Amino acid sequence: MTEAPADTGARSRTRRAILDAAATVLARHRGATLADIAEAAEVGRTTLHRYFPDREALLTAVVEDSWRTIEDATRDAAIDDGPPAEAMRRLVSAMVDAGDRLLFLFGDPRRSDDHPVPPQDPILDLIRRGQADGAFDPGVSAEWIRTVVWGLVYAGCEAAGDGLLPRHGVTETVIRTLQNGIGPHAGR
Repeated sequence: MTEAPADTGARSRTRRAILDAAATVLARHRGATLADIAEAAEVGRTTLHRYFPDREALLTAVVEDSWRTIEDATRDAAIDDGPPAEAMRRLVSAMVDAGDRLLFLFGDPRRSDDHPVPPQDPILDLIRRGQADGAFDPGVSAEWIRTVVWGLVYAGCEAAGDGLLPRHGVTETVIRTLQNGIGPHAGR
């Protein structure tokens, strides 16, 4: 097995380009070849193989990097701050920005099965805070609302990729759907 090149600035950028391209390409086409990914990353196949000796090594790295991207986006959205509805908007916007990572991870459930569930889920905390404040419907579980949020963001990103929704409109469409579906008076 070939060792990955040392992590210099240029090598770090190349690795990042490969991981980003892999997430984007594989989010849209699960059967994409390493050659397809190398082309999207604008590197040769030999270069790709210097960083990731085989498809499985690349997939493992993309899964880890995708989870890290989502966790960083959640943290950067500062969902503990401000009113719950505003925090949810920031969260949705951050998740839409990480859309290819979501499509990659959740398009194939095997990719997310091994990821440990954090003992303290900041998204559930946000939803529970919103339920307590009256911003979100307390008549459904926080876990259900979280599932709906993930599902809507996934569907919005997929629709944008399919040309059914403009990419810049995904966040607003998801938020509008959430407000009309999980608001305190939804369905009444």
